Amino acid sequence: MKRRTFIAGLGSAAAWPAVARAQQSKVPVIGVLFTGSAADASKGFAPAFLKGLSEMGFVEGRNVEIEYRWGENHYDRLPALADELARRQVAVIIALTTRVTMAARAATKSIPIVFVIGGNPVQAGLVASYNRPGGNVTGISFLNNEPTAKRLGLLHELVPAAARFALLVNPGDSSNLASLTEDVQAAASTVGRQIEAFSASTDREIDAAFASMVQKQADALVIAPSVFLSNRRVQIATLAARYTLPTIHFSREFVEAGGLMSYGSNVRDAQRQAGTYVGRILKGEKPADLPVVQSTKFEFIINLGTARALGIDVPEALLATADEVIE
Repeated sequence: MKRRTFIAGLGSAAAWPAVARAQQSKVPVIGVLFTGSAADASKGFAPAFLKGLSEMGFVEGRNVEIEYRWGENHYDRLPALADELARRQVAVIIALTTRVTMAARAATKSIPIVFVIGGNPVQAGLVASYNRPGGNVTGISFLNNEPTAKRLGLLHELVPAAARFALLVNPGDSSNLASLTEDVQAAASTVGRQIEAFSASTDREIDAAFASMVQKQADALVIAPSVFLSNRRVQIATLAARYTLPTIHFSREFVEAGGLMSYGSNVRDAQRQAGTYVGRILKGEKPADLPVVQSTKFEFIINLGTARALGIDVPEALLATADEVIE
C-alpha cells in the first residue's frame, strides 16, 4: 500500500466512505480502537499490524476495510468510540492497551476482540486463562513493567558516576505502579544509588517534573511504561536534551524521536502478531479457541547521535549488546 493512501485512511476517523465500500463489496470491516491519534499510530502500530494482516492474505482496500477510532489521549472518549464500532457491527475489534480492551469488551460480548497489551490479561480480568481465553476476547500480551529494573541497570552501566536517579511515572496510566516502583528502588539499592519517583499526567506536569528533577540534581532518568508518556515522547526527548539528562525509555519509538536509549518488548512484533490473529478470526477461528500469545522478544536500542550531543562515550561492551544502534 502506498504511504499516501494509508495516511489518508488514518485521517478519516468517521470512515463513512470505508463503510460504504464495505457494504457494496461485502468485505469484512475491522475496527481499530486506540487511545492516541492517527499520527501516533502511523509510524508504529499501523504498519506492523497491516503486515501481520497481509501475512494472512488480507490487504486493506482490497479484501478488507478498516475503521479507525482515535481517543486523542482522552480516555473518557473510549466507551463512546467502542460503542460506535459495536453499532457498526464490525467483524473484529483490535484494541490497543488494557483500558481500551475493557471499553471494547463493555461495548460488545459478541464481536471478537483482539488486544495488544503490556501486562497480564488474566489479572486484568480480560480472559479466563492464557490457554483458554473464553468469551470473545484474546490477543497478544508483552512484558512492560517487569524490565524496568533492567533499564536502570543499563543506565547505570552507561553513566556509572550517576549517584541520583529519577523515575518518571504517570499515576493514571501505569499498571502495577507500586510494584514497579519497589522493583526499581531495589535495583537502585543493589548498585548503591538513590532513586526518586516523579509523577506527570499532563504536558505541564511533565515540564514541571523535569524542572524538579534538575532542581534536586538528578543525574539520570528512567521512564516508566505508560501510553500517555509514550504519546509525549518528543516532548520528553526534548526536555532530556535541554537539561542534559541521560534517559532510558521503554520503547524504541522514544529513541527514534531523539531519546538516548531504550530497552523493552518488541511491541511492533506483538502488533504484527495481532494482525495475524485478526486474520485467523476473519477466516473463521473463534477468539475463545485462540490462546493468548505471550510475546517474549526484547530489544535494546541506542541513539549514538544523542549520546554525542550529551557528551557521553558509550562503552564498547554496551554497544556490543545493543540490538540496534542509531547513528
